[in-house]
Amino acid sequence: MNQKAEQNIMRNFKMTISYDGSKYKGWQKQKENDLTIQGKIEVVLSKMAGEEIQLVGCGRTDAGVHAENYIANFHTKASFSTDAMLEYLYEYLPEDIGVKAIENVADRFHARYNVKSKTYVYKINTNKFRNVFNRKYCYHLSEKLNIAEMRKASEVLVGSHDFQSFVNSRNSDKSTVRTINYLNILEKDGQLEIEVNGSGFLWNMVRVIVGTLIEVGKGKLKPMDIEKILNEKKRWEAGPLAQAKGLFLRDVQY
Repeated sequence: MNQKAEQNIMRNFKMTISYDGSKYKGWQKQKENDLTIQGKIEVVLSKMAGEEIQLVGCGRTDAGVHAENYIANFHTKASFSTDAMLEYLYEYLPEDIGVKAIENVADRFHARYNVKSKTYVYKINTNKFRNVFNRKYCYHLSEKLNIAEMRKASEVLVGSHDFQSFVNSRNSDKSTVRTINYLNILEKDGQLEIEVNGSGFLWNMVRVIVGTLIEVGKGKLKPMDIEKILNEKKRWEAGPLAQAKGLFLRDVQY
């Protein structure tokens, strides 16, 4: 790209990104490790702009987790058009990371602090045999689940609760109270999607919720147990951590 002109005005750009997280260590850049989504995109953006670019992400995603519409923003003085940026990124990013849109936004826009809610979806294949073509993008569980019981259990989780039992806790003084706006469980031809929308999520929270709902579906827990699990505030009371590969960040609301 020959366009190297710069202007004095610092511009703020919002990016919509999709990625296959299978081989990455998550979104957040790590020291001495370029196998992150943030790290890969920053390297390409910085080369394009001729200056160091720092991306602000809407939040962290764990190693192996995917995204359909991840939101990030960055500031630059470079004068490239958004179309030129998209073309450059398409050419130089690896095939498992795609920038779907770039738009010039107000300077005050912040991809993380301005988030109102996020929607995650967890995909499960309950057919007898795994599908070789989507094996990296869903959890295969070859047994029938009681979906009606899972839906009853999910209703208990909607609203504002202390989700301490549903987080693989790191040492932190932060509140574990979060609000789930809705939790939908959809099933078609043995393909199950658990869709969760909330104001924010704790580390591994969605995957622990899914693991707990699966235990309900198997009959190992009852819907009435969910309230007790919330009240106990102990991680071991909830279900196991569901595999990362079935989780997608579907959308971010501002």
